[in-house]
Amino acid sequence: MGGINIGYKKQNKKQLVELIYIVLISLLILVGTNYMNDLYKTNVEEEKQSQMEVDKKIKAKKEEETLIIGQKKEYSQKYGYDARKIMKRIQTYNFSNDEKKMVFLTFDDGPSMTNTPKILNILRENNVNATFFICGYSIRSDEEKALLKRTFDEGNAIGNHTFSHDMKKLYPNGNLNIDAFIEDLNKNEEVMKEILGEKFSTRVIRTPGGFYSWKNMKPLQTYLDKEKMANIDWNALNKDAEGNRKNSQQLVDAAIETSKDKDIVIMLMHDTYGKEETVKSLPDIIQYFKDNGYEFKTLR
Repeated sequence: MGGINIGYKKQNKKQLVELIYIVLISLLILVGTNYMNDLYKTNVEEEKQSQMEVDKKIKAKKEEETLIIGQKKEYSQKYGYDARKIMKRIQTYNFSNDEKKMVFLTFDDGPSMTNTPKILNILRENNVNATFFICGYSIRSDEEKALLKRTFDEGNAIGNHTFSHDMKKLYPNGNLNIDAFIEDLNKNEEVMKEILGEKFSTRVIRTPGGFYSWKNMKPLQTYLDKEKMANIDWNALNKDAEGNRKNSQQLVDAAIETSKDKDIVIMLMHDTYGKEETVKSLPDIIQYFKDNGYEFKTLR
């Protein structure tokens, strides 16, 4: 009987061990299954999040591609040049370019119904484009709105010259009023968006009177840097807004004289009312730059 009890006990012990083993295996399988499920869920969530990020970037890229930055894309790709690089050139007075000559024809204060259409005709006839720095106060009638649309549609670049061009408002006592200036810039851009479409924007501005004519301009430069915008002054001009009125030949002479020894020329002219002599001088100015190997570029 003692032997039977011992055998029975051994059998029970074996069964208990097997039971414990089965329970442990079951627990391990359960834990492992839960772990794999959690890992799977984590991977799925990470993949989902990653795909969302990819989709977000694709959407942002598509939206960016639909934006119009200052100029129609086909013209910007062919003739446009990074305005911030030109801004740096102006800041450092560096206009040499290994004799690779570029000229930027720029017109301020328009559009005007008297002179802008004639300037556009001359540009088209000569197969060149320019950058027009627009003042919103000059765009009131449907005809003026249509003229800005034509300027843009014909491949010219559009820059922001503030809405009001009001020196007393923008620079009271000769000092920049940054809040007034930004408000005026934004108001001008809204005018242009209404005419050229909500996708239109411009990164190129010209401060009325020139950036370096006023005090306390650092806040504006900080703002432009933050927004990746560029202020563009000039390094040559036809002097159609300086001193006594000049005839067309005098304007041509001034444009040539102020452009001497510069591989990169940013030419200041005006297309507003009273600039009829500028219109007359423009074909000869364009011809001078063509004869001297300059490539005509726009600012973007």
